[in-house]
Amino acid sequence: MANGILVVDDASFMRMMVKDILTKNNYEVVGEAENGLEAVEKYKELSPALVIMDITMPEMDGIEAVREIKKENPSAAIIMCSAMGQQAMVIEAIQAGAKDFIVKPFQPERVLEAVAKALS
Repeated sequence: MANGILVVDDASFMRMMVKDILTKNNYEVVGEAENGLEAVEKYKELSPALVIMDITMPEMDGIEAVREIKKENPSAAIIMCSAMGQQAMVIEAIQAGAKDFIVKPFQPERVLEAVAKALS
């Protein structure tokens, strides 16, 4: 399998939180992006094993980015992040090809459970 995890969120502190949870649990974070457009470019460049992506971002949202990444690689593993109360968007993300979703604020156990499941 390809290498590491790409973390995508327009808020740098959210990327830091996710990276912190992952690295403390021996996952390698190979890249970061702050919007969907950048996520698609980084995905092509890095071929990560997994993408953890926020739904609501500038330039290109997470759902559109999922569709673009899935065009590039239909078997791409993507976990979406959303704030509470974005159920409709989460459903749309899953339909677009996301494997799972985690809700902000992040529970480290839930992040790790989703990552383990997506990578298995």
